[in-house]
Amino acid sequence: MFTKYFLPVIAAVGLLFAIVFVRAGNKPVPASQPIAQPAAAPFAAYIAGAGIVEASTENIEVGATVSGVVTEVFVKVGDSVKEGDQLFKVDDRDLAAQLITSTAAVATARAEVGVAEANLADLQNQFQMWDEIRKSDPRAVSRDEFDKRKFAAETGKATLEQAKARLAAAEAGVKATQTLIDRTIIRARITGEVLQVKVRPGEFAQPGAAVPLMLLGRTTTLHVRVDVDENDAWRLKPNAPAVAFLRGNSALSTPVKFVRVEPYVVPKRSLTGESTERVDTRVLQVLYEFDRNALPVYVGQQMDLFIEAPPVASNLSTARSANNSGRTGF
Repeated sequence: MFTKYFLPVIAAVGLLFAIVFVRAGNKPVPASQPIAQPAAAPFAAYIAGAGIVEASTENIEVGATVSGVVTEVFVKVGDSVKEGDQLFKVDDRDLAAQLITSTAAVATARAEVGVAEANLADLQNQFQMWDEIRKSDPRAVSRDEFDKRKFAAETGKATLEQAKARLAAAEAGVKATQTLIDRTIIRARITGEVLQVKVRPGEFAQPGAAVPLMLLGRTTTLHVRVDVDENDAWRLKPNAPAVAFLRGNSALSTPVKFVRVEPYVVPKRSLTGESTERVDTRVLQVLYEFDRNALPVYVGQQMDLFIEAPPVASNLSTARSANNSGRTGF
């Protein structure tokens, strides 16, 4: 009797639980609200693109010119530097020792020049004396003796030139060593701001490293590099009005001024992380500029940019009219 009544009750309860569970799972999931509302386009027809903020000089990657252990770092992130200011220094003790040797070689070569000059003066005096005797009485000096004095003077002159050449080579060696020592001090090539420092004293610096040791840029005026989808590139008008919005706060925006178009279309690399974003596309990169004080923005930050453009239908009509006119003329 237990089996006869209890098992159907358990089955009915299980069925009821399954129905309730399925109905609860079929409820529509509410859409998640974004952390910050996206910016609204200020134009009726426009081209939209995501941009990366960069220095007006572009972000300059600084590397070492010679391999070695870094002994000093003269700047920190956020410092303002002028062209020629020292950034960091690589160990130069081996070059300093080489400079001492080269400097000693210069002193030796200079002394040899002095000896050669004195020797040449003596030989020339002797030759001049023998020449005067020969002129007064040709029979007083044999031809062989006269030629010997003459060739000795010429040899002394050649020896002096050789000593001067050794001196020049030694001095060139000193300058070469000094140049190598100067290359161990990495200097700023522009007036700007230190954006990033990735090197510390004691670390080994190597030319051509994958990660730049420092990042510099002029940030009084900032650029935003916008990726325009290749499908919209034909609608772009270089001097059209454009507005940039700060990502994360659409209330902060500023007009931007056209700088240039980089006419080579490249694969898209700068990603925003949105689920609807296309990654298998190519983009035309366009640069705009704005004053740094216009927005609380930093180099490397993403911005949303809208560029005013004629409506697509209007552009298509214009293109078709131009195409038809070309065919008629032909």
